[in-house]
Amino acid sequence: MAKGKWLELAYWTQKKAQLFGAQESSISINQSRRVEVDYRDEKIEKMKESSQQGLSIEIFSKGRYSSHSTNDLRKGSLEKFIQNAVDLTRYLEEDEYRGLTDPTLYQGQSDADLDLFDPEYDGLTTKTRKEVAMKLGAHLLGQDDRIISVASGFSDNSGENYVVKSNGFEGTRKATSFSQYVEVSIQGEGDRKPQNWRYYSARHLADLPSTKQTAMEALERTRSQLGQAKVKTDTMPMIVENSNAGGLLWRLSHPLSGASIQQKNSFLDGKKGKKIASKALTITDEPTIVRGLGSRLYDGDGIAAKTIPVIQDGVLKNYYIDVYYGRKLGWAPTTGYASNIVIKPGKRSAKAIEKDLDKGILVTNWLGGNANGTTGDFSLGVAGWLIENGQRTQPIGEMNISGNYTDLLMNLKEVGNDPYPYSSFRTPTLLFNDVKFSGT
Repeated sequence: MAKGKWLELAYWTQKKAQLFGAQESSISINQSRRVEVDYRDEKIEKMKESSQQGLSIEIFSKGRYSSHSTNDLRKGSLEKFIQNAVDLTRYLEEDEYRGLTDPTLYQGQSDADLDLFDPEYDGLTTKTRKEVAMKLGAHLLGQDDRIISVASGFSDNSGENYVVKSNGFEGTRKATSFSQYVEVSIQGEGDRKPQNWRYYSARHLADLPSTKQTAMEALERTRSQLGQAKVKTDTMPMIVENSNAGGLLWRLSHPLSGASIQQKNSFLDGKKGKKIASKALTITDEPTIVRGLGSRLYDGDGIAAKTIPVIQDGVLKNYYIDVYYGRKLGWAPTTGYASNIVIKPGKRSAKAIEKDLDKGILVTNWLGGNANGTTGDFSLGVAGWLIENGQRTQPIGEMNISGNYTDLLMNLKEVGNDPYPYSSFRTPTLLFNDVKFSGT
């Protein structure tokens, strides 16, 4: 269906819901396509194409609320689906906080072209996809006699979304994304077989790094694990490389959510306007970055996207508050979930930060672990390098860091000038003081 047909169907659904007794409704129609090609050791391991389309409807009726989805978009089937959805809603408990967004929050939506759809997508062929996936791995042929296995892959996604709400909101979105990866395992000492990878994503195909760069980085990261060992348990500085810093900070998403605040299970509850990190940390939520992986013009509630300060010079400025939990808390909503998380960069490069470190650990991989959003406590497995006198002297692995996010954020000493562009978390290199490492 063309754009006009999707919107026509959405408005038709809205009218039917009203006819069957819904006071208000929100309709979302989605269409998506995903193609994946995976190679392992120069042979196709998987080639998969999937397409989906579906309609979701939220029903608001006499203080009651329900949400329903279907993949059958034939009007005859939809009519029965809508009637059943409305009828079911009548039997639910009332919830005074449920309802559509105040229409004033729809206002001010940017008309900027975020350039989220790559026009080259429609010309992308199966042959090209296979060639890219195979080429990623082929770069490593003959590069190292210790290579046991090489896996590589390429995938792309295309999606369209159409939203209408009975109080006047209409939104459309069309976007693509592309990903490529290389995973390498090599023979180490004894029965050790180090394995590592490199993965990149972008909205436009042309924004991905070269296949050769991806492959060689994957090999180098795997080689860096040769001779890994634990070092003595100690408290020392920690450098987190830019591509892994997001893996540390995304764990703040839950404690910053309206649900966590309202339910009193966030260690950041009551901290708005207070210092929760060092002055080195400034985080903003920036939804209108051109070609950003988290970019949008509106959120799920229809709230017009705008830049939101989250942490400024160490001070907590905002939570992620959607319409529902905003009503429960008696607070004005901001947005329900993150878009692009941007950390204000510092002035120095990662190399300069590393060179000035007398002794510490450079983290290049997270090896599982957990974090408690209620208390802020965390324990995470790490791999990387021991740094001594500004030099990488020993690859380390099977070590843990532990502590509390309250202390960790306060101990942020420096932020690098190298924000990572291949994620919705645009994180630079981060340097923390006084991190507890558990080893031997």
